[in-house]
Amino acid sequence: MYLSRLILNPRNRGVLRELAEPYEMHRTLMKAFPKGQSHEERDAEDAVGLLYRIDREHDTIGVLVQSRAAPEWGWLAEQTDSRGCSYLARPVESKLINVEVAADQVLTFRLRANPTKRLSADKGSTGKRVGLYTEEEQLGWLQRKGGQHGFRVLQSQVRSDGKIKNGNAIRRDDGVHDLELLSVQFDGVLQVADPDLLIRAVEKGIGSAKGFGFGLLSLAPAHA
Repeated sequence: MYLSRLILNPRNRGVLRELAEPYEMHRTLMKAFPKGQSHEERDAEDAVGLLYRIDREHDTIGVLVQSRAAPEWGWLAEQTDSRGCSYLARPVESKLINVEVAADQVLTFRLRANPTKRLSADKGSTGKRVGLYTEEEQLGWLQRKGGQHGFRVLQSQVRSDGKIKNGNAIRRDDGVHDLELLSVQFDGVLQVADPDLLIRAVEKGIGSAKGFGFGLLSLAPAHA
């Protein structure tokens, strides 16, 4: 897989628009893969496997981009807005990575996710997903995902980033509706239970709304 780090220019109007509407950022990032396709199931042969996460630290706006296909970022370095402000604040850093983990290995992690649950039929909303708003529910969601994806959560901090809203994003038979997604960032320590499942989770992402910057699981060695 390929891992790229973009540092965005906060004065660029396009950047400001995409921070407010993350799916527009997804559209921009996909332009780095002119021959590939973005498939929700991420199993198609020509799927680029795009996952990304916006990481803000102090005055720096970083975007971590993971992909199965090799990105072509040269065009983005030339992008400016109507005032001449560049899209990027620095050149893009990109590298090829090979994810290797071992059973019982302890790793630090970061995951920005959209924790949800599906309402049961007896509540009259079969199939509808709703956000999980309490820290207890969010940590429970993370523990369940760990069980599904080959890891045990040893410790985790939760940071709620509020809601992402995208107008007229959902089309149904009864009309067009706004989309609201709950943004939660988990930082912590995990232990590998099933290496193959965990590597697949890194490759495919965890949870829903991946086109809005959710699901990218970052791992790093845990230092004693």
